Amino acid sequence: MIRIVYVDPESQREVVADLEGERIRIGREGGNELVLPYMEVSRFHAEVSGSEQGVVLTDRSTNGTFVNGQRVFGKQLLQLGDQVTIGNCVLHVYTEAQVRQIQAGQAAQAAAVPYAPEVYQQPGYSAEAAAATGAMGAISDSPAGPAVLEPTASARGGVAPVDLKRRVHRRLLQYMDLKSMDMNKVGEGELRKRARDLLIDIISELENDISPDVDRDLLVKEVLDEALGLGPLEDLLDDDSVTEIMVVSKDQIYVERDGRIEFTGCTFTAHEAVLAVIERIITPLGRRIDESSPLVDARLKDGSRVNAIIPPLAIKGPCITIRKFGKKSLTMQDLVGWGSVTEQIAGFLEKCVLGRKNIIISGGTGSGKTTLLNCLSSFIPSDERIVTIEDAAELRLPQEHVVSLETKPANLEGKGAYSIRELVKNSLRMRPDRIVVGECRGGEALDMLQAMNTGHDGSLTTGHANSPTDMISRLETMVLMAGMDLPVRAIRDQICAAVDVIVQQTRFSDGTRRVVNVTEVVGLEDDGRIHLEDIFRFQQRGVDEGGRIQGEVLLTGYIPTFIPDLINSGIVKDGSFL
Repeated sequence: MIRIVYVDPESQREVVADLEGERIRIGREGGNELVLPYMEVSRFHAEVSGSEQGVVLTDRSTNGTFVNGQRVFGKQLLQLGDQVTIGNCVLHVYTEAQVRQIQAGQAAQAAAVPYAPEVYQQPGYSAEAAAATGAMGAISDSPAGPAVLEPTASARGGVAPVDLKRRVHRRLLQYMDLKSMDMNKVGEGELRKRARDLLIDIISELENDISPDVDRDLLVKEVLDEALGLGPLEDLLDDDSVTEIMVVSKDQIYVERDGRIEFTGCTFTAHEAVLAVIERIITPLGRRIDESSPLVDARLKDGSRVNAIIPPLAIKGPCITIRKFGKKSLTMQDLVGWGSVTEQIAGFLEKCVLGRKNIIISGGTGSGKTTLLNCLSSFIPSDERIVTIEDAAELRLPQEHVVSLETKPANLEGKGAYSIRELVKNSLRMRPDRIVVGECRGGEALDMLQAMNTGHDGSLTTGHANSPTDMISRLETMVLMAGMDLPVRAIRDQICAAVDVIVQQTRFSDGTRRVVNVTEVVGLEDDGRIHLEDIFRFQQRGVDEGGRIQGEVLLTGYIPTFIPDLINSGIVKDGSFL
């Protein structure tokens, strides 16, 4: 017999397992003698076996097994009092002889064998007394499967809702693994049905431990969402008033409504649940996230953009940011109705797109650049071939002839990555009429400028900058990032020849998003500077009593130099560009 004692990292209760056999396998899945159902634990993580010298630990994982903070490579003989770390669990392993010594009340020996780290021990707790009385925990034995650890009845009183969801969730994972071995082969609908039926059975088993005040149907929904869906994010994604979801940690979830950030009060049951949601999002896209690659960009089925980052980079635990896309594609008229764009600007930009002018949408993070890009792209005639290139595909164009390309990260060997720059280069071989790049942020800016200069007029992209002047400086910097040793004059010539219009989008302190500048890139001055002229400019008039920004967009009186081109093409008929 081998006794393994550890503290459950979720409930912080100490549990003990007396396991029979020459070899005890430890892992996340049900084929092991000791199941630790946590994401940090590998499916088959390690094994322990008895010997004449004591207990031998063998590491079988890719995540690593640690003894007293040192990683184990192969096999290691455990000494009395060694701390074994497997995933997020700290274990102590004892032979049957050592257990008998403790139970016999050998105080000196017991004092040298702490059953759990001090940080988990409750006031008045005595490992010596617990070992003597056997009150550390109990094992729910099942002839059909491995030991499933449960707290004793005396520890169950007054279970908090989060604790309850954790217990139900853990049992669901164990039951699905042990009783439904073909779960991976069934469809999503059938999987949810089976999981719901299991949850109803589990809640019936725990009926005596559940307060009458707990809504059983809501409990089933919340556990089902966390086990097979996106947990508490499901309802937030269904809320049309929410535009952004921000998971800071398992119990800190914020949303943006009407441009303002609000705390939701929603929680995940554990950090492992947040990590499971991330895995559920990125796995179908062929992307990965782990300690060697701890951040990732992805998308949901509806096109919503997802960024995830995990420890060691995220200190508080796995972090998720979701930029939600509405259930229907927005149009320029929607932006006009919200006050983001005026009728005059909308009409002018439509003429620019139809007139095949190259446009860059500039703005800060969350200013609405991608939304505006999507609306402008909808003006492209349906008989033209469009190639879109993005890190995470989120553009939803109404035209039928659209080729959507998405970047690909490197695989485990560090190979197979395809960047935006490589996709822009490849798109030139695909006979595009228009190229739409979700965002230029590096050396791909050079390839984009060259595409705009070589017969792909009417292309669009976005970039991060606080003003049209800053956008020009950013373009220069991004071109230099391509690794080409070009003089600044040559770069500026390229920018002036390629870019016609810069549209500046801003998110104000009151949460509103507005186009504040529409600027023409006129050309290169004699002193080498790029000449910019505002066509439209937002003039702020102050702030009202509710803190809303007041102001209006004004025509500057400047007539763009490309108006004759629009007149000759029949897009502008009366000599006016409005």
